Amino acid sequence: MDTNELMKEALAYHAEGGPGKIEIRPTKPDATQYDLSLAYSPGVAAPCLAIADDPAKAYDYTIKGNLVAVITNGSAVLGLGDIGPLAAKPVMEGKCMLFKHFSGINAFDIEIDTTDPEEFIAAVKRIAPTFGGINLEDIKAPECFEIERRLVEELDIPVMHDDQHGTAIIASAALINAMHLSGKRIDEAQIVVNGAGAAAIACARMFLALGARRDQITMCDSRGAVTTRRTDLNPVKREFATDRPVTTLREALVGADVFLGVSTAGVLDADMVRSMAGNPLVMALANPDPEISYDEAKAARPDVIVATGRTDYPNQVNNVLGFPYIFRGALDVRARKINETMKLAAAHALAELAREEVPAELAAAFGVDRLEFGPDYLIPKLTDPRLLGRVAPAVARAAVESGVAQRRPDIE
Repeated sequence: MDTNELMKEALAYHAEGGPGKIEIRPTKPDATQYDLSLAYSPGVAAPCLAIADDPAKAYDYTIKGNLVAVITNGSAVLGLGDIGPLAAKPVMEGKCMLFKHFSGINAFDIEIDTTDPEEFIAAVKRIAPTFGGINLEDIKAPECFEIERRLVEELDIPVMHDDQHGTAIIASAALINAMHLSGKRIDEAQIVVNGAGAAAIACARMFLALGARRDQITMCDSRGAVTTRRTDLNPVKREFATDRPVTTLREALVGADVFLGVSTAGVLDADMVRSMAGNPLVMALANPDPEISYDEAKAARPDVIVATGRTDYPNQVNNVLGFPYIFRGALDVRARKINETMKLAAAHALAELAREEVPAELAAAFGVDRLEFGPDYLIPKLTDPRLLGRVAPAVARAAVESGVAQRRPDIE
């Protein structure tokens, strides 16, 4: 299907049968006068008074404990840029749809018309009592770092900027398994990150949490290698400034074990891939067109392990592998936050699931006779039904063990 036809069908999809992709439906009986007297006046006074006496009762008598807000200002919509809050609404509705489909979480989108971090933070804080968790989405860097930091500190419900940590968690799972396949150690790997926005910084930080060494990570932006010799770096980029005597991405990649691209199409060529160390990992995550295509990278050298953000090639690094299950685990134990321990637990759970035997019936559902761990099956498939039962409990256990859970159901 060509692009024009796809766009035409997408418009019809969003318009037909009622505009948009989500709606609200009652979950209690509402057919009789008595039903309505319980749902609203006078019966609704009972849960109101119970919550006034004990705010935690909101989790017993309202949707709060299974409701996430998907919040944006539309300043950095994936592939579209700064299109503003209203134009970002279809993306946010889609995110809500994915929450419900993959993890049973109710989600509602909120678009905030400001690019001022303080105004944005204030608006989110004022509506936070409605929700059990907050998924920040498509907010430009570097403002997104401060917005998330403040909200995590100042609210007592889970807050996560998915553009940062969703990408970082899935990329980390791919890194864990690529190191497993190649027999390399993360603390010895030379890692090059191309891009210095929200996702790139979050990935680099998480690689450090996995054991990578800061002096083994080289970050590049549109001006070349991020080095200590540059005077144009903001504080976030300065965190990853290197002393290496390199100035370009091409120079940085010589002998590298890992390339992570969260940048733009076509910046990586075959010669650059060939200059890397043996059995390299190339994660070319620019969308819709990656830094180098899967086919080009494989043609450059057969030992390369390739991941992209695309559905039509192996090893799709897609945040849908993470956010539904991370929030599911956090909500199930009423976690006060999503901390690094929980994110690492999600990454390891994804990596471990990919190394397990894939049942024949599940492989058939993916349209193949056999699916097994290897260079073309590095991370689980998006529609693997085992994800909910593996990732969410791992996150919940991590929340309990790290002391941020407020309840401890059966998560074994």
